[in-house]
Amino acid sequence: MRPQRMIGAARKSLAVVSLHTHRLMRRVHPTKLILAGYGLYMFLGWCMLCLPIARNVPVTPLDNLFTAVSAVSTTGLVTVDPGTTYTLFGQVIILMLIQAGGIGYMTLGSFIMLATVKHLSPLRERLARTAFTLPENIITVHFIRTVVIFTLVIEALGAVALYFAFAAAGVRDAPWSAIFHSVSAFCTAGFSLNPNSLEDFRGNFAVNAAVSVLSLLGAMGFLIVFDVWRSLTNRSVQVSFTSQVIVRLTFAFLAIGTVILFLADPGIAALPSTDRLLAAFFQAMTAMTTVGFNTVPIGALAPAAIVILYFFMAIGAAPSGTGGGLKITTFAAMVGLVRSTVRRQPDVSFFGRVIPENRVRLAAASSAYFVMLMTPAVFVLCLTEAGADFEALLFEAFSAIGTVGLSMGLTGGLSEIGKAVIILLMFAGRVGILTFGIALASSANKEPPRRTGDLLV
Repeated sequence: MRPQRMIGAARKSLAVVSLHTHRLMRRVHPTKLILAGYGLYMFLGWCMLCLPIARNVPVTPLDNLFTAVSAVSTTGLVTVDPGTTYTLFGQVIILMLIQAGGIGYMTLGSFIMLATVKHLSPLRERLARTAFTLPENIITVHFIRTVVIFTLVIEALGAVALYFAFAAAGVRDAPWSAIFHSVSAFCTAGFSLNPNSLEDFRGNFAVNAAVSVLSLLGAMGFLIVFDVWRSLTNRSVQVSFTSQVIVRLTFAFLAIGTVILFLADPGIAALPSTDRLLAAFFQAMTAMTTVGFNTVPIGALAPAAIVILYFFMAIGAAPSGTGGGLKITTFAAMVGLVRSTVRRQPDVSFFGRVIPENRVRLAAASSAYFVMLMTPAVFVLCLTEAGADFEALLFEAFSAIGTVGLSMGLTGGLSEIGKAVIILLMFAGRVGILTFGIALASSANKEPPRRTGDLLV
């Protein structure tokens, strides 16, 4: 009887602890729980990568932490080569961290829970709405199911396409490489098993096309996917204002960036005509979606091309997607704010829609937060990496906080303090800007009696 009593007492204690923990979590703001959740995933990933079974060669704890944070934040900056440094076990851990960071660490758990129950707990409901900045008219359960199913289907199709492309190119372990790069591309992580990213496939149309489609689908966001799904299922024929802004600006930036890189960079201009257009398009796409792959050496690009990449990395992808940056809708709101201020108009508008005041304030606050993080970070990097070019340091910081993953070749040579700064920027880029403004972004807003566009930023 004694063991049974001990087991019963232990169960009671666990139940009490679980109850108090749940009550505490309900009182904490969802943004803090999201931040803590990502931090926990980074910590667990770090512990797993430190295991001897995960590494082919000795790796310092700081470099393992750098890799884990980069994977969960879907950045792609690395201080060691993942393809040769880590074993298959380590690469699987990295891929799992990328997947968790890409679609949200709570999303898969909620999806599994929905397989047994019809509704989410109130806490998971709050977390999901906060993480994806969902409008009130979207049902969370339907959204999560759509996100997970869409993600798995697109990643599977991408893996099949990349397998045939890699196999035709003679890539070693083509099946695993295809799976890894498909997930990395859709989650806009930019992790590659190749030491030079995708430079060996600069003129390979199949690889460029597959990676580009995966990256764009992930970066433009799950809200667009959900809008399209509702339209196809006749639940709604109305495409949201946010989706309209994302699609228009994404393809406009993509076209402008391709033309500028095609004309302004001498290295790209020296390529054969087909490779030149493909390289210009791919580098504009990879910076804008924050996926971080490259088919040309970034350190060899001309200053004019680097400036364009600065801009794209800062603006970033769309809200509720897998990419980082300030978000393309934040850019739209700031453009509307500047235009309305210059014209002395009482309302801020974009594409003929009035943007609610709280969304404009959120966009301005996010932009200010971005600058306030970047300034001390670049200052510290200039002190600790005295031998590095300022252009390369600034590019590294932009890439980290935008969770892009492009580098001018500086990452591997960073000092320990420099690595710590980049780790903090990657973490802040993944959860900081979101945490700073998400309370406003997820709140319900009463629309004024005029035509408005509730732009999510």
